[in-house]
Amino acid sequence: MEYVSRVPGPPLDGLIVDLYSLEGAPPYSRLLLPAAPAPLLIFNLGAPFLIRAGTESEAVEYADGCAVATPTRAWEFGYPTPTRSVGVHFRPWGLAPFLPMPAAELCDRPASVEQIWGQPAVAELRHRLTLADAPQERLLLLEEELLRRLRTIDGLDIVRHLSSAIAETRGTVPISDLGVAARASSTYMAKRFKEVIGVTPKRLARSYRFTATVLALNVAAPIDWGDVAAGAGYFDQAHFVHEFREYTGLTPTRYVEARQRFLREHPDHALDGWPLPVD
Repeated sequence: MEYVSRVPGPPLDGLIVDLYSLEGAPPYSRLLLPAAPAPLLIFNLGAPFLIRAGTESEAVEYADGCAVATPTRAWEFGYPTPTRSVGVHFRPWGLAPFLPMPAAELCDRPASVEQIWGQPAVAELRHRLTLADAPQERLLLLEEELLRRLRTIDGLDIVRHLSSAIAETRGTVPISDLGVAARASSTYMAKRFKEVIGVTPKRLARSYRFTATVLALNVAAPIDWGDVAAGAGYFDQAHFVHEFREYTGLTPTRYVEARQRFLREHPDHALDGWPLPVD
């Protein structure tokens, strides 16, 4: 599977981590994506994706791609074989300037790209992306489209500033301290965060704290889950396990088994690090 990425130029670099192109055979037909503070926009250039998000019992087809705001629970992603797509890894606040609705409406409820940008525009862009000869050419086309669609939204600056402080501390900064520093009430902060990011500041901090904890795990060595929970600031191990299941869809033990399986069956794969095999 070929993964090619590109960091966009200003002003998109303040909203986007990278643009990427993905092409080839997926490691598994279904992948489980733990919740993380990372909105996504994906343009599908092949057969439809299958996505099961939130509390949905069945997977839903997404032919043209999807947009997903900051998730609060694990979601399941089914790639076709072979697959071909381009996408955007956003900073937590980065998707909002490209949406016609508050980000909270896409929290655990992915929208098709057609739903957010309209069928004619999406069809035309997908056509140009499909005709592009090389991954970098596709990424340049995508960057140009994002620049054209970039719009100003209320509250972005304060949300970006406070979210950056949350990220720098991996979610451990007291949210009340942020409000005092920004001279903003908790109600105002929660409203703006839900509009721009999709979740409250407290929920975003939980996501950063959990993600940092899980990514630091060495699944090749024995793990003392009590120490992990305490080191991450959880009151007790039971609380940590409950949150672990919510964010990954798995118990800690099953998560380690799935990560070990991915590493064993697909060492150094382009997708290694966060997605987990479902079947």
